[in-house]
Amino acid sequence: MIMPRPLFPNRASRGIFRGMNPSTSVASIVILLALMIPGLVYTEGFGRAIAAAREAVTPMLEWFYVALVAFFSALMIWLGMGRYRDVRLGPDDSRPEFGLFPWISMLFAAGTGIGLLFWSIAEPISHMAGNPFVESARSPEGATVALRLAFFHWGFNGWCIFGIVGLVLAYFGYRRSQALTVRAALFPIMGRRVDGPLGHAVDTFAVLATVFGIATTLGLGVQQMNRGLDYVFGIAVNETNQLIIIAVVTVIATLSVMSGLRRGVRRLSVFNIWLSLLLLLFFLAVGPTNYQLNVFIQTTGDYLQHLVEMTFYTNANGIHAWQREWTVFFWGWWIAWSPFVGMFIARISRGRTLREYAFGVLLVPSLFTFIWIASLGGTAIHQELFGAGGITEAVTADVSTALYKTMEAMTDSRWLFQAASLVAILLIAVYFVTSADSGTLVINTILSNGDPDPPRAHRLAWGLGIGVLTAILMLAGGVATLQDAVVLAGFPFSVIIVLMTVGLIRELKRERYAGRTPEKQRLAEEPWTGYDRSL
Repeated sequence: MIMPRPLFPNRASRGIFRGMNPSTSVASIVILLALMIPGLVYTEGFGRAIAAAREAVTPMLEWFYVALVAFFSALMIWLGMGRYRDVRLGPDDSRPEFGLFPWISMLFAAGTGIGLLFWSIAEPISHMAGNPFVESARSPEGATVALRLAFFHWGFNGWCIFGIVGLVLAYFGYRRSQALTVRAALFPIMGRRVDGPLGHAVDTFAVLATVFGIATTLGLGVQQMNRGLDYVFGIAVNETNQLIIIAVVTVIATLSVMSGLRRGVRRLSVFNIWLSLLLLLFFLAVGPTNYQLNVFIQTTGDYLQHLVEMTFYTNANGIHAWQREWTVFFWGWWIAWSPFVGMFIARISRGRTLREYAFGVLLVPSLFTFIWIASLGGTAIHQELFGAGGITEAVTADVSTALYKTMEAMTDSRWLFQAASLVAILLIAVYFVTSADSGTLVINTILSNGDPDPPRAHRLAWGLGIGVLTAILMLAGGVATLQDAVVLAGFPFSVIIVLMTVGLIRELKRERYAGRTPEKQRLAEEPWTGYDRSL
């Protein structure tokens, strides 16, 4: 007879790793130190090594990431519309823990906040400088294509990656009453071995992907904050000031994560949404409102019309470097983000049905994202097509200037520009804190084998460690090194996500919503042990 699995196995009861899984914790720390120490000593060489590694694997990732994201997208839609759509992420009588608005607030704030604020103008403006889908990029037709491509990288496909990981974790954590860990989803495949070295390796890869995903996000935020402080207060853009910003915000984020999900992360997430709406209203009120609304409706239709084509585009004939520079980077970034965003989504989604979860995660953040890009990116494109221009040149010189150059071009009022810049700086800072504290909490949840309240000392150590890694990557090469590192970090975890989906599909066969064959009925009535019953 197979005995039920303990909820938090392999955790130390005393010593420095008390309350944590020593094997996973030590492995994660050793690997990160092995990367961080050379990065501190040989900064430029570290950046070159990361760039060379990314260049070596990119030809494979051009098709692998594309196929993987297409599969996740189809699976997510099927889970929301198929026979299992009424399955709850918890017992049948459970109901959502959070109301709709706090739930959506936390989804958006922890998911794409800093990245979207950084790229909502910079990406479509960059696509207007050249892309493989239109001959004349700097034209009205090119503007539509540029916005469509930005919608593509921030829309349904990316949220399907987050959604699949979060759904799998929530299903096994709340429906099957297992620990909220990545390895939990592999029970139907690996059986008892999931509590051994293979399970430790799975959680270690999840931690590493999470760390680099967060570091990339924070690195972009630091550059944009420093540029905004330069515009408003004359604080120079240099490495010293960026390191100071990293140190200050890391300390604030670490203090926030010490207070837990309900007190720190939830309140900051809701505050983030209100700040985001304030900045969005500034662009809608001061910018070309009619053009923004036209762009939103037209580009949404254009995006939906070309979604399948863009989803499967792999640059097979090698005629343009655009796909490897943009799509491969974004899919690698979303995959590297997915352990921490997925687990965070899982923690706030208990009690929702698969249908509520799937379409809530896919539609609501994507719709807000489309409005955001149409408003901010559309304003910048309007300036390029019908105004004085100059934003493309500024973005080419320094991508972090995109937001401020656009706001400066919108108004002749210096005080209005500075006020909007202050809101943007504060918004970036709060997004920075929200991403760092939620990510740190998730890392420690993984390392403590799913404990929702991991030891505070470890939360503190990992919060500070993420800040140090962000600083190293910034010193090693800035945005380019951040992009290369996150693409590499996402690859091993992408394989784990595939295994997680296999485990989910196998366990869904036990649900009463499955076809009523005798075998499926027997599985549905059999008590779940968390192990592969064939072992």
